[in-house]
Amino acid sequence: MSQLRPSSRLQPRAPRLSPKSAQRGFSLIEIIVVVVLIGGIVAFAASRILGGGDRAKVKLTQAQLQTVAEKIQQYQMDTGHLPPTLDALVAAPAGVSGWLGPYAKSADLNDAWMHPLHYKVPGDGGRPFDLSSDGADGRPGGDSVNADLKYE
Repeated sequence: MSQLRPSSRLQPRAPRLSPKSAQRGFSLIEIIVVVVLIGGIVAFAASRILGGGDRAKVKLTQAQLQTVAEKIQQYQMDTGHLPPTLDALVAAPAGVSGWLGPYAKSADLNDAWMHPLHYKVPGDGGRPFDLSSDGADGRPGGDSVNADLKYE
């Protein structure tokens, strides 16, 4: 009997890789493009999240204006006249009868950006008083979050 030798035809050979295909991977340009795309997505998400903080402060200041206006009206109901300044909501002014305060804390008299609220008696346009905030920048005028907020 003859001996069987393994045939080289039956054994699979490992495919030969060319030097270029043996070094497959990402090119520097592909990596840069991916990093830039990820950075853009993160920047967009951060602006949406952090931008919400400014909107929240605007809403909070509008609520504070409403609350302080109600406290001014409560002062008026108790004393019979409007407070001369917002400080009269915190401490009783001299010579005022019927004061049942304090109606507010000193911190209540600031907007969400910690700027003092503006109060004027009498108000413009025949209103009994004006109450306003100068917005995020603390200066009159402006737009977006820097716009003035008023109690109406």
